[in-house]
Amino acid sequence: MKRALISVYDKTGIVEFSRKLVNMGWEIISTGGTSKILYESGIDVIDVSSITNFPECFDGRVKTLHPKIHGGLLALRDNKDHLKTMEELGIHAIDIVVNNLYPFKQTVLKEGVTHEEIIENIDIGGPSMMRAAAKNYKYVTVLVDPRDYDAVINELEKNSQVSEKTREYLAAKVFQHTSSYDALISSYFNKKADIRFPDTITLTFDKKQDLRYGENPHQSAGFYSEVLETKGTLTAAVQLHGKELSYNNIGDGNGALEILKEFDKPTVVAVKHANPCGVGSGETIEEAFKKAYEGDKQSIFGGIIAANGEIGENTAKMINDIFIELVIAPFYSESALEILKTKKNIRLLMLPSISKHEYTSCDMKKVLGGILVQDRDQSCLYEKLEIVTNRKPSDKELEDMLFAWKVVKNTKSNAIVLAKNGGTVAVGPGQVSRIWALENAVKQGGENTKGSVMASDAFFPFSDCVELAAKIGITAIIQPGGSIKDKDSIDAANKHGIAMIFTGTRHFKH
Repeated sequence: MKRALISVYDKTGIVEFSRKLVNMGWEIISTGGTSKILYESGIDVIDVSSITNFPECFDGRVKTLHPKIHGGLLALRDNKDHLKTMEELGIHAIDIVVNNLYPFKQTVLKEGVTHEEIIENIDIGGPSMMRAAAKNYKYVTVLVDPRDYDAVINELEKNSQVSEKTREYLAAKVFQHTSSYDALISSYFNKKADIRFPDTITLTFDKKQDLRYGENPHQSAGFYSEVLETKGTLTAAVQLHGKELSYNNIGDGNGALEILKEFDKPTVVAVKHANPCGVGSGETIEEAFKKAYEGDKQSIFGGIIAANGEIGENTAKMINDIFIELVIAPFYSESALEILKTKKNIRLLMLPSISKHEYTSCDMKKVLGGILVQDRDQSCLYEKLEIVTNRKPSDKELEDMLFAWKVVKNTKSNAIVLAKNGGTVAVGPGQVSRIWALENAVKQGGENTKGSVMASDAFFPFSDCVELAAKIGITAIIQPGGSIKDKDSIDAANKHGIAMIFTGTRHFKH
């Protein structure tokens, strides 16, 4: 008689699945809570302890770790020696295993959970059974996902067996499941032991959705979420309106969020191709939007907007006057939603935790043949500020310099940001020469550059940027310093009466 071993934490659909197996003549072996719920549902169950002749012990820590269980899973059914050994030892073959694991992820995510509780939710017997069955998938069907129950039942009802193709597919899901489970446990222990860069790194992510396409229409793509730190990220957002998100929407949206998290005041960030094209702070989101829009009226077209406060009716009207791909905000007023939803294709995301900005996870970048891992650039240390020129910046200049510094930190290098009155005047991103970045910003900003301040993500190797800044009317500069030719830039600033601050911290972003 065919046997199935069923022991699950998530009992979704398990009674119906088990009943259908019994109706087809299968025997059910089970343990603990699963055995109880099946028995109470009128399904005959063989208790594991009656197979092993050994009781569950150590508060259930040991139940299925026994040769009569694992022998029934691992024996090769076309190997005469294995069959002989099974007969001699009284081991019955197990043909189906249904198992899912203690809820380690849910436990770790609980508020106020203790280390002891987390440890008790590390499953041992489950992964052992699942891996044994998956290794022997040629003969054993193993299920870890209730969504696969119907497909297996259908094959059994139709063909009296599960196809090898299906068994192989289900085995692959087992190793995905157990590797993810172990990676999460490893991550927890690494964090607890403060191991930031372990000798080997195993990552786990949950698929949030398939995407319409990748960076370009001929590339397919998916969107995966970290397991633990998701508050304040796009993986935690709820889409209220619009088409499915694209790969570029998510990349640009994330760039907007990273900039937005630098600000406490009401702020709006506009992003195009992963770079800011306009950033504004004000007393209200409406005022902040106006400043962001004025920063670059042209590039914002087809871009992405993120705000750290509620989108109201007036802001929604201004957004609707231009073509915007995506809006991200913690909340929307009812009237704002009515206005914005009149545009069929605009995507609206609500992210109440948008202001959360404390993350311990590292930044990662895939390269051919490997992966780069680094600490997140969360530094915006202002205690290191050093005024290096004869003229000190005014309070207003200093406020705009710190504003520009937050923006340039999140702009692709080489980067220059010009700002005035709590808004960007121009952004010069991603150039191979720093003077080119400034020249592009000057061209974009036009007459508005006069009276603005300038931020540079890295030092000036020459004084040419300071000379051009003076020519267009920039009054103050903030930069890391650290060049062997710093004195040339300082002298040029003094010559033109420009105030300059060194931060001592570089912010390359590649």
